[in-house]
Amino acid sequence: MPVMNTKELEKIQLMALVGGDVIEKSDAIVCLEGDGYNRLDWTIKLFQEGLADKIVVSGGYNNPPFSIPAEKMAERLIKRGIPPERIILEKKSQQTREQAVEIMKLVKEKNWKKIILVASHFHQARAYLTFLKAMEDAKSKVYIFNAPVKNMPWFKKTNVGLTRFQLLIKEFKKIGDYIKKDHLVSIKKAIEYQKFKEEKHETK
Repeated sequence: MPVMNTKELEKIQLMALVGGDVIEKSDAIVCLEGDGYNRLDWTIKLFQEGLADKIVVSGGYNNPPFSIPAEKMAERLIKRGIPPERIILEKKSQQTREQAVEIMKLVKEKNWKKIILVASHFHQARAYLTFLKAMEDAKSKVYIFNAPVKNMPWFKKTNVGLTRFQLLIKEFKKIGDYIKKDHLVSIKKAIEYQKFKEEKHETK
């Protein structure tokens, strides 16, 4: 019987951890643009559950209907009844790494201690690794909780012509490439951070 190597096991562990994180009430919910309005609608649900007082919509890449920039996402939030004073726009970034860098600037400026990170299930793992790297580079100390969008199909084509399962495969290739470029923390380091986070908060 073939034995799973360490890297394969770490990928499975990472997906399990980000998909089943224990979320705590935080300073802000950070919604990363992409996957249409699915992430935004999930963010609204989390906000309405009282998990944060602020929503950050992050991303300036304008390529609808898949990538919808922050201003347009904010318009939808307001139409859905979110008070404008609860919304923060981050519209400079064009990709995940830039989003992470810009959000860490906000973390320092606002003195936030906890944030909830919302991406799609196929993108959450890379987003988490990217945000941990940006946190490390900025010498910030913030707890990042993963809240990937639930109940989205893996094998139905998205607006970019690929299924989310196909996008997941591309994500893991990007993870390997970007770790080599020092744009992400290692999966091992992310797992260690997750363990530290849960121990620090004495998760039940």
